[in-house]
Amino acid sequence: MWKIALGFIVFAGLAMFIIMKGGDKLDMSGEKHGSEAIHAPEGASAPASAPAAPVAASAASAG
Repeated sequence: MWKIALGFIVFAGLAMFIIMKGGDKLDMSGEKHGSEAIHAPEGASAPASAPAAPVAASAASAG
């Protein structure tokens, strides 16, 4: 019985160590599907805002 308790304590300590070392870089939200699964490189905020310009331009020309 004491071996189970010791194993749990060691495992919990290791898990807490990994979580503390990972900090905000850990993603614990589970599986991702579709567009959420695509990882963009850092500094790639310009392409994300690029599709907004043609939508705004087409909305302005339609009215």
